[in-house]
Amino acid sequence: MLKKRLFPNQKLDEKILTILRRHWIIALLIGIKYIFFLLFPILVTIFMSSFFSENINKILSGTFSYPVLIMAFSLFYLFVWIFFFHAWIDYYLDVWIVTDKRIVNIEQRGLFSRTISELKLFRVQDVKAEVHGIIPTFFHYGEVTVQSAGNETFAIFKQVPRPYEVSREISKLVEHDKKIHPQMPGENVINQANPNEDETIPI
Repeated sequence: MLKKRLFPNQKLDEKILTILRRHWIIALLIGIKYIFFLLFPILVTIFMSSFFSENINKILSGTFSYPVLIMAFSLFYLFVWIFFFHAWIDYYLDVWIVTDKRIVNIEQRGLFSRTISELKLFRVQDVKAEVHGIIPTFFHYGEVTVQSAGNETFAIFKQVPRPYEVSREISKLVEHDKKIHPQMPGENVINQANPNEDETIPI
């Protein structure tokens, strides 16, 4: 069910080799970040009540200030929920699929925009893996950049686990597929005029 839902245009003879998502530590960091936001008003209230207890009591007992305070807290938590939902959707719905014939790049852009693009393996020009920072190095995640002919960036696999291994595996698949589909001179020009090849499909 997962593969059918994520990859509806899969060919009958096409095998899915890898489905990549962002590293689980990214979801954990998102959760920690928004838990802090949820606790922030409570911490501020505790701090203020410790040093300005008289003023806090006046605010809580006021006929105007108390409803305003409740409304402010409610709006704050509403925006925290909206931004958390946006961050989670962006994390969960960004998917990169590698098959024995092509690479499919599925990116969520905001809440209501999604882009699916694909590139056949024999058209891949270069695959590069990068890891920057202490946390990515410790947890073994980073970015894998896939470039098509003309050194144009087709897709960036963001914050995926084992980027160096992923890069090596894709490179092996590309080399094998190029032996089966040798690229002829001028093929890129022809394919640019063919809307059925390597298209980007916004949904």
